[in-house]
Amino acid sequence: MATQGPRWTDGATRAETEPRTAEAEEEAAAAPQGKERNPRTVLIKVTALDIALPLLLYYGLRWLGTNQWLALVISGALPLARLAYQVVRERKVERTTLFSLSIILTSTLVSLFTGDPRLVLARESYFTALVGLWMLSTLLAKRPFLYAATIQILPEATARSWREDWENSPEFRKAMRLMTAAWGAAFLIDAVGRVVMAYTLPVDSVPLLGAGLLVVMLIAVVQFSKAYAKRLSARLGRPNSV
Repeated sequence: MATQGPRWTDGATRAETEPRTAEAEEEAAAAPQGKERNPRTVLIKVTALDIALPLLLYYGLRWLGTNQWLALVISGALPLARLAYQVVRERKVERTTLFSLSIILTSTLVSLFTGDPRLVLARESYFTALVGLWMLSTLLAKRPFLYAATIQILPEATARSWREDWENSPEFRKAMRLMTAAWGAAFLIDAVGRVVMAYTLPVDSVPLLGAGLLVVMLIAVVQFSKAYAKRLSARLGRPNSV
């Protein structure tokens, strides 16, 4: 008998006609309801708010004569302010948001007790390293990071299809875990690169180069994920929509 493979399509016919397991029902009930979000739009928004805006603030403060340490501390606090606003607006705290808040808050407090701008620059590596390790740790959990994070922002029909494929397709589960591993490795590589840059390059060049490194790593891992999904879908003779 042929093994059931992933569909990764927007169709929901099978998901609507076949019964789901208790785990799938629980997952569907826990999924956020409301306006559907495009994953690309979410990524662009996060890049603009957490990368581009802090960069503009840092170099703007430097242009106004602010010293390197203070400019780094102020610009680095922007993601913390955004996450705090998100918690207040939505009146709930997701586990990923709480994780990000705790790491950014801790690194910000540490930076306040040192006047070394290079140490402030190196703190960025703590965050990306912990994010990478956390992603890798989800490989041992019930659902890996890529699956759990992506399904929350998929259209409902596609999300139902993913839940069905997760239950029935070993290939789909393997793909989710492999791509999660790739994302975790990318963040760890970014962390190492940030430490090296923080202690070897001119301070004012590191924020821009660090942001560039992160963007390059994200583009690389996204393209890897898309290529892998396309190849797997072609091998199984199924349409690809990842």
